[in-house]
Amino acid sequence: YYMNKKSVVKPSGIGGQAVLEGVMMKNKDRYAVAVRKPDGEIEVEEGTCKSLRDKYFICDLPIIRGVVTFVESLVLGMKSLTDSSKYFEDEEDDAEEIDEDKNEKVETTFTVILSIILAVGIFMILPFFISELLKKVVASEKLLAVIEGVIRILLFIGYVFAISFVEDIKRVFMYHGAEHKTINCVEHMLPLTVENVKKQSREHKRCGTSFIFIVLFISII
Repeated sequence: YYMNKKSVVKPSGIGGQAVLEGVMMKNKDRYAVAVRKPDGEIEVEEGTCKSLRDKYFICDLPIIRGVVTFVESLVLGMKSLTDSSKYFEDEEDDAEEIDEDKNEKVETTFTVILSIILAVGIFMILPFFISELLKKVVASEKLLAVIEGVIRILLFIGYVFAISFVEDIKRVFMYHGAEHKTINCVEHMLPLTVENVKKQSREHKRCGTSFIFIVLFISII
C-alpha cells in the first residue's frame, strides 16, 4: 500500500458489478449478491466460484488466463443478474420454479455466448466493415485505422449514453457507483459503514468499463 496526503490506500483484491437493485461483490473464490427487494428488505446470497485457472495449468498461462478470467467473469455476472431479477418477477407455482432452475445454466450460457457475439459484431466487425467501405475515398491505411478506432469509441459512448435513458439501466448505473464507493471505502481501510461509503468517490481505478474505454483508445494506436 502507499501513503498519500489524505489517506492510506491498500488494494483489496475485491471486484464486483451492479445487478438489478443491488450489487455483486467478489473476492478470490467467494462472492455475495445483495439485492433490495420490492418490500425494502435486503436479501444477501453468498457463494463460491472455482476458477479453471486453479484446476488446469494451461488455463493459467499468459494471454490464456486473461480469456479464461474474462469468460468466467461474464458467466458469474450473468448469473448474478439472473439471481437478482427473480426478486422482481411475478410469483410462480413450484413446478415452474423447478423448470426454471433446470434451465438457468443453459440460459446463462446462451446469454454469455450471445453477448460476446454481439459485442464482437458491434464494436469490432461493424467499425472494420465501415472502414472498408471508406477505402474508396480514403487512400491512407493509417487514416483508415484511425477512423475505425474513432468509430469504435463513438459506438461505445453512444451505446452507454443511449441505454442510460432506460430506467432500469439507470438504476443499475447508480448501483455501479455504489459498488465503487464500497470498494474505495474498504481500500481506504475505513470501517464499512453507510456514512463512510457515502463519502467515497463513485470512480474506481480498476473499473472494468473504464478499462474497456482505455483499450478502445489503445486499439487506435
